[in-house]
Amino acid sequence: MNNNDKATDNQEFFIPDLCNVQAVLFLVLVAELLALVLELASGSLQAFSWQSFSLTSLFVQWSFLLSAALLCQIRPGLVDWPLPKAASVCYCLILAVVASTSIFGQWMLSGAFAGNSHWAIDGGRLATDVLICAVLAGIALRYFYLTQQLRLNQRAELQSRIQALQSRIRPHFLFNSMNSIASLIAVDQEAAEEAVEDLAGLFRASLAEVETEVTLAEELELCRRYARIEQLRLGERLQMDWQLDKVSHRIKIPSLTLQPLVENAIYHGIQQLPLGGVVTISAFMEEGVLTLSVINPVMENTHSDVEGHQLAQDNIHRRLQALYGPKAGLITRMVGNDHHAVITYPMDEATQKETT
Repeated sequence: MNNNDKATDNQEFFIPDLCNVQAVLFLVLVAELLALVLELASGSLQAFSWQSFSLTSLFVQWSFLLSAALLCQIRPGLVDWPLPKAASVCYCLILAVVASTSIFGQWMLSGAFAGNSHWAIDGGRLATDVLICAVLAGIALRYFYLTQQLRLNQRAELQSRIQALQSRIRPHFLFNSMNSIASLIAVDQEAAEEAVEDLAGLFRASLAEVETEVTLAEELELCRRYARIEQLRLGERLQMDWQLDKVSHRIKIPSLTLQPLVENAIYHGIQQLPLGGVVTISAFMEEGVLTLSVINPVMENTHSDVEGHQLAQDNIHRRLQALYGPKAGLITRMVGNDHHAVITYPMDEATQKETT
């Protein structure tokens, strides 16, 4: 990476936010473990001194927490800096904090507490403290950088998979839709025009940004567009049951979350059945968790999770977890001859209030 590369090229600064409670508790624990290691390394277990350990712990805790507090303050200003320069500033800041803490500790122990007004800095102790800090700070910054790169790579892979899902229009669906529209032009021009508008709406949604959020009403309209196009081909074999009165249609949902499930329900379920069937779409809210489900019958003794079906499910599951955390996801199961695809994700209190 050259000196002109910006930290913002990676979309976020490589040092995490050290101001939150979880990060502070983690730093306190690591500092205490480091103090214990340093104390044990300085002598045998038999010679372990709680007084010496307490002083070492105090020094290490102050160094860790003061460094974290300063990094937390300057972090927003470093985001636009070239990455090597920003990392160097953070590294030097940590060394300066440790050196200052070491000098202050020596003054407190040799000067203030001992009543010695002519104390001198112990250069050996100061050099040891700074050298240990230099090694550990380098390891920590390298760890932060590698962790950020791994996170960005995972995000890029996820986005590419989502984009592939969004950009995917099954050739058979496109050909069948165009043939249906062509056959309607001569007998029902209004229906043909509506079908063209529905197809355009599907293409528009497939080309939208990966992280686009839409209302539930907009996603449902996309599902209805798709269902109307498929009904031109399947006719009475395809029935839709919309059970959506229990939730507000203003709820935000990632774009193309329900539509691929409806597409799979029709393509892998209804289309395979000679008599067709009903696709049921339902939604309800319970204890702050939104649940959306798509249920469709499948042919008996048929495995519905073929490659294309599983690709869509896997992409939706990963996308929900990336947006809403580990409590979100997509679960699929068979109940008799019905395939159930169930989406769940928690909603924050502000969003719940907005939609009630």
